[in-house]
Amino acid sequence: MKLIFLILTTISFSVAFAVKPVDKSDKRYYDETYRPQFHFSPEKGIMSTPAGQFFYKGEYHLFYQYQPDTTASAPSQWGHAVSKDLIQWENLPVLNFSDSGDKECPPYAGCAVVDEKNITGLQQGDEKTILLFYTGRECGQCMAYSNDKGRTWKKYNKNPLIQPDKDNALGPKVFFDQLSGKWIMTIYRCPDGDINKQGISIYNSGDLLHWDFQSHLEGFCGSADLFNLTLDGETKWILSGSNNEYLIGKFDGRTFTPETKSRRIDSGKNFQGAHAWTNLPDGKVIQIAWMRGGKFPEMPFNGQMNFPCELSLQKSQTGILLCRKPVNGLDKFFARDLKKKGKNLIPGLKGNLVGAINGDALLIKGIFDPKTADVFGFTFRNGKKSSGTILKYEPARKVLECLSRQTLVEPENGKLELEILVDRTSIEVFANGGKTVLSSCFTPTEGEEYLELWTQGGELFVDQLEIYTIKSVWEGNRK
Repeated sequence: MKLIFLILTTISFSVAFAVKPVDKSDKRYYDETYRPQFHFSPEKGIMSTPAGQFFYKGEYHLFYQYQPDTTASAPSQWGHAVSKDLIQWENLPVLNFSDSGDKECPPYAGCAVVDEKNITGLQQGDEKTILLFYTGRECGQCMAYSNDKGRTWKKYNKNPLIQPDKDNALGPKVFFDQLSGKWIMTIYRCPDGDINKQGISIYNSGDLLHWDFQSHLEGFCGSADLFNLTLDGETKWILSGSNNEYLIGKFDGRTFTPETKSRRIDSGKNFQGAHAWTNLPDGKVIQIAWMRGGKFPEMPFNGQMNFPCELSLQKSQTGILLCRKPVNGLDKFFARDLKKKGKNLIPGLKGNLVGAINGDALLIKGIFDPKTADVFGFTFRNGKKSSGTILKYEPARKVLECLSRQTLVEPENGKLELEILVDRTSIEVFANGGKTVLSSCFTPTEGEEYLELWTQGGELFVDQLEIYTIKSVWEGNRK
């Protein structure tokens, strides 16, 4: 079972590439060939899944499993960054929870919450206590806390909160449930050490320190997130797993009851371990995930997050869907733009409608009427040395495809709406208001930045199209 535990927590964290050292005097610092320009990536080292996020006094905190030692095969620390807008990030010192008395307990997945009412009694001074719940490998579920807005951390001196067992529990996610008046913790477990019983266990607590088991739902792999959203005035609960699947259902403070079949959060090839921020105002749910499996050759870092997305529920022909839309704010970094409206694109006649704009960081928004087209789409990052990367839609099959991943997308009123984020190493495609999303990484040829919109077999009508080039959000990190 230790092997299973290691597999689930490291999630392909092994290193099979060279990582260059960081040189802050280099003029390309934070502007390296494969450095994402508006997605989060660590300054150096190797990152993995989000490990805990919270919002406090205007700051969004992001934690992630992190390994600065590129010769290692598993995460040993948590990276930490903070932002005021979820786009521009400041790196903070890493957190190292590797010791627990005489026993080393490397931290794996976890979460963060704000103890607004000082239920734990750990507050010192005026700032609310921030609590980090995390799994210490072979040490159970543990806690650390901060009294200075998350800048420094202390381990709770009575760890673990939940003793380790042969169930290999990991990935606590904690939140307050208004209906039951209890704090809730979800944990991935294999009861009795049986992998066939793997799933999500639910615990509750009145003081955030003592936890009681309530129920177990089989069928999920890896740490989970449990949150609610409102649809037509009705509260619905969403249970999502690090295996990129989610269920919609009911939650009574003890048991989650599914009402839908399992669906994928994202249909791309690089999306793993999504988790939402806690303590957000106005009931918003904003989520971020690791783009697992991305390639960053000869870079001082390995790994990036997807772009943060606000979640909502929407009705569709196939039932209620969890939808994702990129958070607002990228407009502050627009450099150039191209706008078209009411244009017919005919194979071999009109040429490239978007040839006047190109780049390695783009936001594309468009509404398309396929009319008689057999297939249409975009080609990104092509040029003299490369044929580029293709995003295409086949109206007859209703299939959207990018970077070898396909998904069904039903047109709405006969049209396809697309919002596309292109960064130096990733393409994220949001179709029909985020009902379907494809998030994938790629490794384009340096210097090739041509963009093309094309159609084959028939006419494509472009209702409206907006394309913006995006400036780097990392300017403040360069020395």
